[in-house]
Amino acid sequence: MTTTSRDRANLLHDLGLDEQNKAAIGRMLGTGNIGEAVEQPDGRMTATIRIQPDEIAWDPAILVVPHGGDIELEIINDDRNTHCALLPSNGDRKFLWLVNHSKGRAFLNLDGPGCYWYSSPTGNDEGRGMTGAIVVLGDVPPEARLDRPDQPRP
Repeated sequence: MTTTSRDRANLLHDLGLDEQNKAAIGRMLGTGNIGEAVEQPDGRMTATIRIQPDEIAWDPAILVVPHGGDIELEIINDDRNTHCALLPSNGDRKFLWLVNHSKGRAFLNLDGPGCYWYSSPTGNDEGRGMTGAIVVLGDVPPEARLDRPDQPRP
């Protein structure tokens, strides 16, 4: 599911991404749509990301995942130029070469909450803004939390 720019601020607020320590997502990725992964009955999540013609941008630029786990991405290059996708995944990065008018699949594992960046390092795609984020929602499991006192929050 993608959203229009006018819904962007409301969606960022509803997801809690406009709060302290999370606002950088909205500021750094100031353009593009926000999409949400769909959870399948087996717990795996799926989403589609497109490269629209002549836009040099991911659509959506921010993909929100409800929790850590396995994610299957279909990436479609509708552009007349070749791009690639360098994607995060625990223990290994995934690379897809996307010639013009092609598509590919990537199987990622992102087991913890956080913001995971992806891009197209082909040519000057990154310099022209072809970067995106996968935001994994949820809490850090108790066994992974730091053993320190609560910190004051503004």
